[in-house]
Amino acid sequence: MYYPKFLKKNDTIGICAPSAGVGRGLDFYEKSVARLIEEGFKINETFSVRVNNLRSNNAENRAQEFNNLIKDNNTDMVICAAGGDFLCEIMPLIDWEAIKDNPKWIQGASDPTNILYPITTKFDIATMYGLNANEYHVIHQNTDDSINLIQGNMVIQHSYNKYQIVDYDAKEILYTEDVIWKSKRDFYHRGRLIGGCIDVIKDLMGTPYDGTKEFIERYKDDGIIWYIDNYALSAESLYRTLLQMKYAGYFKHTKAIIIGRVCFESSETGMTYQECYEKALENIDYVYDADIGHTNPKMTLINGAIINIEVKDKKGVISFELK
Repeated sequence: MYYPKFLKKNDTIGICAPSAGVGRGLDFYEKSVARLIEEGFKINETFSVRVNNLRSNNAENRAQEFNNLIKDNNTDMVICAAGGDFLCEIMPLIDWEAIKDNPKWIQGASDPTNILYPITTKFDIATMYGLNANEYHVIHQNTDDSINLIQGNMVIQHSYNKYQIVDYDAKEILYTEDVIWKSKRDFYHRGRLIGGCIDVIKDLMGTPYDGTKEFIERYKDDGIIWYIDNYALSAESLYRTLLQMKYAGYFKHTKAIIIGRVCFESSETGMTYQECYEKALENIDYVYDADIGHTNPKMTLINGAIINIEVKDKKGVISFELK
């Protein structure tokens, strides 16, 4: 596994919008950029970032802006501006060879799984899943941890005390709900981490951008630990997707699965998410409602790294080894 160069003070973070623009939440974005600058980083922002649209630009321009940051020797890391729905449109236009020739940390969450997942599974380059560039405005342990990790400080991340119910129209972040990591039993596992937004991974399966089977075979001696971030799949759709992954051999060599809180819960038949996990993952250790994914606060995860995860007394602790 190749780990790109971590950031130093005065290094440059490139911000692009390969999916949606941040125009709807421009205030949060501007505060986030200000925070990153206060932390000592320079910012190289591409043209389409501040657009208020689910497509920040046409596919060609979105891909070109991303490719330009990858090829720019003065840009040390790339962070996606936001999530969205249509990053898949630019996949054939991404310069994957340039990524292999000039590897640097690429970070994002949700729809940017379309970029992060292939880079790690196909090219053995580690990527970061956690915060988009519009999410650093909150002063909280999770944003502190992210800033530490992009500088190579391998902090230990502990489950948080409270989380926020999702409200995209909220003017501030309020943590009101108790964090409870739910599992059938306490466990500790160490293994190679891979995962992302499950809404995206299900659409990558079987495409040229899916390197899952080769990845899990390369690292079978480490054992695989998955993480799953469910944005909006119903309990039934998630159940079918997990079975599809199981039947395709994706859970071969799997030691444990970390599942985040569901952003938008739904069911067509009355199936619960707990029933979904129990039926689909009956022979695998798993924990759900963990601090990953679309609800705040969220941990930063390193695709391709060795993760140590301990779940005990409804709390969790994770740490990484760069091996």
